[in-house]
Amino acid sequence: MNDKEKNVSKNREPRYVISIAARMCGIETHTLRYYERIGLIQPYRSKGRIRYYSENDIELLKHLRTLVNDLGVNPAGAEVVIRMARMMNEMQSRIESLTQEVENLREEQSISEDIEGVE
Repeated sequence: MNDKEKNVSKNREPRYVISIAARMCGIETHTLRYYERIGLIQPYRSKGRIRYYSENDIELLKHLRTLVNDLGVNPAGAEVVIRMARMMNEMQSRIESLTQEVENLREEQSISEDIEGVE
């Protein structure tokens, strides 16, 4: 596992209970529960049903707070913005993957042409 994969894994690790997450984000705990109820965030739940938030969850909550409090977007609109951002990130990852695949194929083609030229 490389450093980037370790960071991604570390950022997804549930570690903050709801009161700490709320304080970190400047959001009330009842708002976090509401966001969970409407599906904007899905914190990890322990066997005792305690909510745990990851670093990624904290970043998402801060983004939601900015959308709702600073920009005046309602929670339904914030949900649309978050979904669109996720889709854009997924598409960007797919573009990067396809670009790498094209580069690999071109490299293979170049090597193949070089071998044919030698024979």
